[in-house]
Amino acid sequence: MMISPRAAALALLMTGLSAGTTAASAQQLDTRFSCSAARSEMNEKTIYADSGEFRLSGDAIEAFRWESSLFRSTHGFDCSIDMDDGLQAEVRDETSRVTWRVSLKNAAEARFQRGYDFGRRLNCTIRLEREGDSLNIRPTCPALCGSRPNFTELSVNLKTGTCRYDE
Repeated sequence: MMISPRAAALALLMTGLSAGTTAASAQQLDTRFSCSAARSEMNEKTIYADSGEFRLSGDAIEAFRWESSLFRSTHGFDCSIDMDDGLQAEVRDETSRVTWRVSLKNAAEARFQRGYDFGRRLNCTIRLEREGDSLNIRPTCPALCGSRPNFTELSVNLKTGTCRYDE
């Protein structure tokens, strides 16, 4: 059976559109999580607690909020980041995973807005790595953590909502 050039062009266009839609949907992230875990570190009980919401569409950040706390028997520390901190995102769509790199446009300004007046490194990058149903959250963001060195690294199962804290 002979296919007309117009039908062939239309079929090629439709194939390209569906492939583009698949790639675009792969670059979508829409999740909320709430996690906690108790550990013993150097013979002291510690509790980790994290909650957040991430909605990204490619490089566009639609919602981003994360609160990460670490409690000890005598004191606690927390870190938080949200849309008011001036965020930007980059996305990479690799074969088996999609990776976002969320960072601050101006870390010094974001830190000042939170009222921190003492020295701390001003870097802030949060990597979100989605592989199948797993979202790995890998922070390097001391700029927004007051006295705490960083947010807590963890993984969230996007289907079940269960969390795993990395050690």
